[in-house]
Amino acid sequence: MISLEVNILRFAQISDCHLYRDKTALHFGVNVYQNLCRVLEQIKRTPAIELIVFTGDLTQDHSISSYQNFTDAINETDFTLPVYFVAGNHDEPKLLQQYLSGTPFHSAKVINKNQWQIQLLASKSTTPSGEVSANELARLLNCVDSHKFQFIFMHHHPVDVGYFIDKHGLLNKNTFYQTLNKLEAVKAVACGHVHNALALKIDITERVIPLFTCPATSIQFDQNATRVENSGKPAGFRIFELADDGQVNSQVVFID
Repeated sequence: MISLEVNILRFAQISDCHLYRDKTALHFGVNVYQNLCRVLEQIKRTPAIELIVFTGDLTQDHSISSYQNFTDAINETDFTLPVYFVAGNHDEPKLLQQYLSGTPFHSAKVINKNQWQIQLLASKSTTPSGEVSANELARLLNCVDSHKFQFIFMHHHPVDVGYFIDKHGLLNKNTFYQTLNKLEAVKAVACGHVHNALALKIDITERVIPLFTCPATSIQFDQNATRVENSGKPAGFRIFELADDGQVNSQVVFID
């Protein structure tokens, strides 16, 4: 934990809900709507959380109702913290904009808090794999405040994790790394997509940047399987603490 003597921004990351049109539907034996509600309830009970960053894959069946179900989960848990979001490979960005609107949702892709900028980077492509477009990278470079520490959130993982999901990772990793080399103030990167809580590293030319992956609110993947299988680990989320001196601390919370 970071010392309380330092000003701290504390927030949660959730990811990979994989909701269906039917709130009672099971995903690999798990009621994913109920899991999402339980995660939100736990975040509500967690002290000093200021906002949520949702890193995509709201839907599994691509139905309109699944988007409504996400907002229902927020409303049913009386959630008032600001919720920021970026699309996953399963999501339709226009539907995210349509349904995740009004309080408590925020469509901004740059969050300015204390001495930090949190950047939400789009990585959705035309396939399950990820790609950060040239326009998106240019947008990132243009909106960075060089006087603030930077934390980048995205859906796809920009380094291999060592199991089957790597076939759907970020395709233009090297281009992304080249952009990171231009941004000395980037202290960390976080993503979803891999359905496990991992602490990894992005090794670029000048330095090593921590990479945090988020446990899913739906299911965690079996890392020894060759395709999607439920490992049996419970739903979870991440808590981040960003100190005004540039320190980054993260904890993983699983819902028993």
